[in-house]
Amino acid sequence: MEYAFRLDFKVRDYECDIQGIVNNGVYQNYLEHARHEYLLVSGVDFVALAKNNINLVVVRAELDYKTPLHSGDEFWIGLNTCQSSKVRFDFLQDIYRSADDKLVMKAKITGTSINERGRPFVPMEISGLFQDK
Repeated sequence: MEYAFRLDFKVRDYECDIQGIVNNGVYQNYLEHARHEYLLVSGVDFVALAKNNINLVVVRAELDYKTPLHSGDEFWIGLNTCQSSKVRFDFLQDIYRSADDKLVMKAKITGTSINERGRPFVPMEISGLFQDK
């Protein structure tokens, strides 16, 4: 599959649980970091948006765990985007173990932007990043 963005990582020891695998909650940190990096390289400053009362928020996270990562594993996240409704957008993210390109996780993170009145919308600052579904 082709991705609009790719980011490489390495598992750190403290991200693993007593079973010796990456704790399930840590994957959401990986996914969020990849989304933020994608926005930065796309010219979107997350902090500047917040200062302008445009808050990007996650409204739904669908995570399908396929195989675990272990301490020291190198992996990468591929990311694509689409606009799923008038006020929502999706980040379609896949995690692969680098050694063998084995699929570790499939994720669909749905977000929106909230304005100063708490109303959802997709601001022009990011609207060009998402294609219609």
